Amino acid sequence: MVRLEPDSDTSGKLSILGPLTRLWLGFVGLVNATRSTMLRLGKMVWKLGADDPRKVFHGLKVGIALALVSVFYYARPLYDGVGGAAMWAVMTVVVVFEFTVGGSLYKGVNRAIATFTAGALAIGVHWIASKSGETMEPIVRSTSVFMLASAATFSRFIPTIKIWFDYGITIFILTFSLVAVSGYRVDELLELAEERLSTIAIGVSICFLVSIFVFPVWAGNDLHALITRNMDKLADSLEGCVDAYFMNDETNGKKESSSKKSQAYKCVLNSKASEDSLANLSKWEPAHGRFSFRHPWSKYQRIGAAMRYCAYCIESLNGCINSEIQAPDYMKNHLAFICIKLASNCSKILKESSNSIKSMQQSATIDFFISELHTSVEELHTLLSQLHTDNSPLIESLPLITVASLLIEIAKRVEDIVDEVDELANAANFKDVDDEKPDKKNGVGNGE
Repeated sequence: MVRLEPDSDTSGKLSILGPLTRLWLGFVGLVNATRSTMLRLGKMVWKLGADDPRKVFHGLKVGIALALVSVFYYARPLYDGVGGAAMWAVMTVVVVFEFTVGGSLYKGVNRAIATFTAGALAIGVHWIASKSGETMEPIVRSTSVFMLASAATFSRFIPTIKIWFDYGITIFILTFSLVAVSGYRVDELLELAEERLSTIAIGVSICFLVSIFVFPVWAGNDLHALITRNMDKLADSLEGCVDAYFMNDETNGKKESSSKKSQAYKCVLNSKASEDSLANLSKWEPAHGRFSFRHPWSKYQRIGAAMRYCAYCIESLNGCINSEIQAPDYMKNHLAFICIKLASNCSKILKESSNSIKSMQQSATIDFFISELHTSVEELHTLLSQLHTDNSPLIESLPLITVASLLIEIAKRVEDIVDEVDELANAANFKDVDDEKPDKKNGVGNGE
């Protein structure tokens, strides 16, 4: 057998072609990877803007505010009028402008008050230090900075201060330290403080005008929508949990759909931070839409707390339903109808309360639904007492008794939610509606 050896020319061409090919393939792979990344980024950005167009408008609003405030830097008469410190106005817009009107007002008012207060105190300290002599002057300045900065920082731990003026305290420390310390080397300290205050006032004013009059995003509207949306999810979750528990294996499609709905309660459990933030920002906003200036935003927090209290029970109910230890089917069938009816009544009450908040009208049918709920609870108590008339072991019925007990507890917590909604309705002066009897033909109150 003859073995052919490659000649030197062929080996040289292959050795040159190998690195070039690898380089080209690497370049093509890099281009494809970059293209794929850019496509994914583009889809993500498009989805973000399509889901909430207000975020796109927010970016445009920030650009408008910066363009307006930049005029003070570009126009010579305006630039000279603010003493050449126009850049402070630009910086103010960047740090003050927030997504909601309440957020912008909170930061803007805090920044203005903190700057004025810190500037006035710093000028007072400067006057005292200048009268103390060259030896004592730096000591007086350093002592004042130490004492006021320490006291201001400690005040941030006070709950009321933290809610209303946390950002302002930070600006106070920054401004006071800047003015008080720089006064040791700067002769015209009063002019420095005046320029800083005037430019910040310009930046804050532009932020307020753009935020309020150009596609405003109200924190109050967001809080109102969040509470009603969570209440609807809580109703769907409760109904989905009970339906999934009592459905037969033959209805796997419906059971899977109910199982997905039963997870909606998690949104309620995870919304406390958003509710608190929106409620605090809403208190800074002026009257808008259906909401007055003194609208009881804190009542929404109480409703959210009551819903979470109910959601914890639904979470326990969901755990029991998904447990590996289950009651026999004949026992479940004994309580299936009344448990589904009880869950349906709770769901109707929650949705009716949600509609009442949405329309800001008192419900005419909520009392009827609550009476139906009480009747369902009594029927469930009666059926539970009849559960052991036969010789069935008690251990087999424990999972079902747990589910029934949780449903009774959920019914009580749903009533607590209704009480909180009533308090909101009274405080916010919800409109009264004529009492209407529910239409039996539409399945109201019949457990369907």
